[in-house]
Amino acid sequence: MTAETDAALAEALVAVRRFSPGLADMTETTLFGDVLSRPGLSPRDRALATLSVLIAGGNVEQLRFHGPRAAACGVGRDEIAELVLQLAFYAGWPRAMSALTVLDEVLPVAGIEPQENATT
Repeated sequence: MTAETDAALAEALVAVRRFSPGLADMTETTLFGDVLSRPGLSPRDRALATLSVLIAGGNVEQLRFHGPRAAACGVGRDEIAELVLQLAFYAGWPRAMSALTVLDEVLPVAGIEPQENATT
């Protein structure tokens, strides 16, 4: 993880730690420490997989954390838009539209702006 990811994770876990310190610890050590650092997939590929599962499962609130993290791993805004378009056909239009609503809000805050004349 990068220092930026570490800081974002620590901030995201504040409320979790208040309610369930054990869940916060396991998220930090097992998920972010062990699972996401495995060598089988690049951080970029893991980020795309994570976005896909969150969108397909309708867990769009989690995109507030994982959208900017995907961008930090090198996934471009146009790629994220194309991913959402692809998932609209497999996971459903409402889930794709809900995902776009959240991503359109959080990506500019993270400094990821849309390109002019985007085709996706």
